[in-house]
Amino acid sequence: MAGEHVVVVPAPDGAADLTRLVSLNESACWLWEKLRDRAFSEEEAAQLLIARYDVAPEVARRDARAWIERLAACGIIGD
Repeated sequence: MAGEHVVVVPAPDGAADLTRLVSLNESACWLWEKLRDRAFSEEEAAQLLIARYDVAPEVARRDARAWIERLAACGIIGD
């Protein structure tokens, strides 16, 4: 949408609800493309961030945790 990366949050019945969108920055979108549609761990997300962006492990873990918490809070993934 206008150059933004978005995820449509599914409605409780599983239907797409275009009134419920989550905007993602470039790294969050990249992680989503790598990990969506399957189970993944915080550590796996952190390792992907380390490999792609050459960040310190503690920074990658913090960012991965925050990313997962945001997706869970929005109902995009389960807890």
